[in-house]
Amino acid sequence: MKIAILSRNARLYSTQRLVEAARKRKHTVKVIDPLRCYMSIGPQSFAMHFKGKPLGHLDVVIPRIGTSSTFYGTAVLRQLELMGVHTPNPSDAVLRARDKLRSLQLMAAQGVDMPKTAVGDNPDDTADLLDMLGDPPHVIKLNEGTQGQGVVLAEKRAASQSVIEAFRGLYANFLVQEFVREANGQDLRCFVVGNEVVAAMQRSSAPGEFRANLHRGGTAEAVELTDEERRVALKAAATLGLGVAGVDLLRSARGPLLLEVNASPGLEGIEASTGVDIADAIIRHCEAGAGTERMAPPKRRRKKAA
Repeated sequence: MKIAILSRNARLYSTQRLVEAARKRKHTVKVIDPLRCYMSIGPQSFAMHFKGKPLGHLDVVIPRIGTSSTFYGTAVLRQLELMGVHTPNPSDAVLRARDKLRSLQLMAAQGVDMPKTAVGDNPDDTADLLDMLGDPPHVIKLNEGTQGQGVVLAEKRAASQSVIEAFRGLYANFLVQEFVREANGQDLRCFVVGNEVVAAMQRSSAPGEFRANLHRGGTAEAVELTDEERRVALKAAATLGLGVAGVDLLRSARGPLLLEVNASPGLEGIEASTGVDIADAIIRHCEAGAGTERMAPPKRRRKKAA
């Protein structure tokens, strides 16, 4: 197959691993910066150039679109879809996942449990908004933040009001959620490929930090999921239409709670923690979607000799 990986940086670990896995399975692969693509659009006519030349035939495109390039990156992905290129994560699915509010609304409609969430726009409604949510602590997060950025824990109601006012002053879209204390600063990252959770890790926050993101100094280890946790992770990815997803869950007294779904989940932390060759699983899933091979169980990665 001819595979393209939409990525701003070919040196990123996840991008390099996908290139390595594709070449290992004898595919032709190239990394394409979506911001260097430009498109011609006409009635039943779609074309794309990359760095001054026609892009040429592709069988599969794997999107690794960051938040800073969401609008144009998904436009490029959509154009490739219209040109008949298969993708495990369609442009509309990426957009659904990138918008936390939209994804939670879709998830709630499917009966997926999550931390109690409230959202509002007018400052006159802040007091009633917090009444709807309940007593603090509250977690206030930007609607399109990543890697724990734009997530604040407010221990008291006055602090919640101050953070909300600050976000509104920046014209930022945000959510307010209950703080799940029994999660103990830990969450689960479930890596979904197709109809299977191929790997899972438990992330623990650094001392003095409530966010468990690895980019925030958190640690990770492989974890065995319950059947219910697997079911929720698969349902969340399917609800958004994603074939490849990182689904984040909290373990709570009332069962697994959905935090969010990532359409471009990183591979480094979870491959290191679990030893699973996730890049290979993604390439095999793309082969199945393009009709060239059936999905196979994920392999363990061999550690390189020192």
